[in-house]
Amino acid sequence: MKKIKRCLVGLAMFMGLVAKADEGMWLPQLLKDLNEEDMKKLGCKLSAEDIFSVNHSSLKDAIVLFGGGCTGEMVSEEGLLLTNHHCGFSYLQSHSTVEKNYLDNGFWAMNKEQELPNPGLNCTFVISIEDVTSKVLGNVKDGMEEEARNKIIENNCKDLEKLAEKGTMYRAKIKPYFYGNTYYMVITETFKDVRLVGAPPESIGKFGGETDNWVWPRHTGDFSVFRIYANEKNEPADYSIKNKPYKPKTFLNISLKGYKKGDFTMTYGFPGRTFEYLTSEGIKMVTEIDNPNAIDIRGKRLDIWMSDMKNNDKIRLQYASKYSRICNYYKKYQGEDKGMRIMNTIQMKENLEKQFQIWADQNHKPEFTNLLSDFKTDYEMLYPLELETVLYGECGLPIELVSFATKFKNLVAFSKDPTKPDSVIREQVENLKKEAARFFKDYNAPTDQKVLAELLKSYDNLSKTSRLPLFEILSKKHKNNFDKFSAEIFEHSLLPNEQKVTAFLEHYKRDQYKRIQKDPGYKLMEDITENYDKNIAPKYKDLTAKIDILYRHWLKGLQEMQKDRKFWPDANSTLRLAYGSVEPYKPFDGAYYDYKTTLSGVIEKMDNTNPEYKVPPKLVDLYTKKDFGPYAENGDIPVAFIATNHTTGGNSGSPLLDSDGNLLGLNFDTGWEGTMSNYHFTDERVRNISVDIRYVLFLMDKFAGAGYLVNEMKLIK
Repeated sequence: MKKIKRCLVGLAMFMGLVAKADEGMWLPQLLKDLNEEDMKKLGCKLSAEDIFSVNHSSLKDAIVLFGGGCTGEMVSEEGLLLTNHHCGFSYLQSHSTVEKNYLDNGFWAMNKEQELPNPGLNCTFVISIEDVTSKVLGNVKDGMEEEARNKIIENNCKDLEKLAEKGTMYRAKIKPYFYGNTYYMVITETFKDVRLVGAPPESIGKFGGETDNWVWPRHTGDFSVFRIYANEKNEPADYSIKNKPYKPKTFLNISLKGYKKGDFTMTYGFPGRTFEYLTSEGIKMVTEIDNPNAIDIRGKRLDIWMSDMKNNDKIRLQYASKYSRICNYYKKYQGEDKGMRIMNTIQMKENLEKQFQIWADQNHKPEFTNLLSDFKTDYEMLYPLELETVLYGECGLPIELVSFATKFKNLVAFSKDPTKPDSVIREQVENLKKEAARFFKDYNAPTDQKVLAELLKSYDNLSKTSRLPLFEILSKKHKNNFDKFSAEIFEHSLLPNEQKVTAFLEHYKRDQYKRIQKDPGYKLMEDITENYDKNIAPKYKDLTAKIDILYRHWLKGLQEMQKDRKFWPDANSTLRLAYGSVEPYKPFDGAYYDYKTTLSGVIEKMDNTNPEYKVPPKLVDLYTKKDFGPYAENGDIPVAFIATNHTTGGNSGSPLLDSDGNLLGLNFDTGWEGTMSNYHFTDERVRNISVDIRYVLFLMDKFAGAGYLVNEMKLIK
């Protein structure tokens, strides 16, 4: 019986370590050693060197980190860049007015002179990635105090980054992988002059709206077009009319050949965060604390915003980007919880943990013997702190009045400090003027007043800590009527009023910081932030730091136990490659989803009484006339398709490449049934969704009349 038991344990451990070919967000510099053979078996025709090289141009040189959280790709030698509509949405919105509504009508520059600059938008290329683990950890000793250990690592990283940047225009950043068991230094080059070239109207770029968000089948033309500019030396430069279109080291060829079931695909981009190695206690925290509370609170905020947006075009423009951003994860969290419940993720994690404990005990590994019990103890202490952190992030800071009030903290602190010269005060005032201009452009005080009342009510109901001081005032003066409390704050605070804020800053004197301190909006912000900073944050920081140490040992132990497993580090917004194949799937009992959609499906869904399913008349006309140009397949235009590539937030806009590295489409979503893939990937349920490049080209050429952009690209027929 003992022999049988050992065999069963060994088999279970073996099954646990086998990673499916589709799973993983792989480091491109390690493809040669870890993935090249598997990729070629699946149909890839490129070498690892073709995909990532520091010695010559490779596919990596066509991939950019777009802004702070999306991916884009170069598609011409004239600096032309493609990304998702939702990645470019805030920039499209920033150029829109009620009179010049680019959200409703789309925008297309018909020449380079009409392209629109976007202050603050950057695009970053990866130059090289180097394993610096031995240099970062070289003088770190076993058994060191964690604070001393972290200080050594921090200093080593700073020295290495400074040395790498010396004499260059590049930036170096060292990041930990596998919870600090490994370190890589990423060298990058960032371009600051990025101009909007074109984007379809919302009725195409967001077709299906929030109803279809995270859902397959999908019929969304989720793309936008930008162009990177450089100076006369083809180097990064601030915006200037003298700048020229950037000449990339390489750009992607565009495939018009399409795809079929089982075809190999790759996704190359900058995925944000995954939590592949979270323990069962970590998963419980996500499904029992994080997601349920975020879903509940965000739903209330979204309802208020949508009610006001429906009744006022100006408010709709002001809140369109904010609404889309908040709603995106509101729906994703729901899909995550459902997916992990159906796939029994907690049980799967517990099974692995049982295997780990048996291995540690049988192999006399004292450094790992108590690891899982320590996880349980620390997570139990973390749960109440996690709740307060969620409430702080979902009920406190999202109130726009509160977030705006935080901008005044430096002005108050500097004005009170006699060592700060007047020039520093003037600089703060000028910065605040710019902040105020940005804030009030997309702000409606009556909407925020309703949000404040609703979110503070949730905060007070759900928080387990002592009540905020202003809540005590509320209970005594207004008998817990949050609507009256909110109305009083908005009536007496200068912060929600653009004219008052502008006048105050225009005539600001140093001793007027007292007026800010007494402002009810500022006092509310102080109550919320100081309560968290004093009562929650220190304990939360210490406990999460302890748990991170446990995860460092957990990963070390797993890698020691599963020696034959190919481990990939959790996504952390660094360049990654995922690969899989074009596949249909069964999302739930009795349903079967094909792997692609067409323009016919757009027309089938069309409902011009519903803003989410309106179709522009010109698109209907093109469909009716079958005026598809060279972009059709079997008499229809392919719109979107799915594959088994492992993606997450940050992969929005990533190229979906074929076996030759040609562009098939732009990744923009994950099917709702598989949104738990950040925690538990399975190719049974997980599908990444991409807009077909032929739909993109068709819309550019036939719908927008911007065929000159297609002519810039290299098409593979």
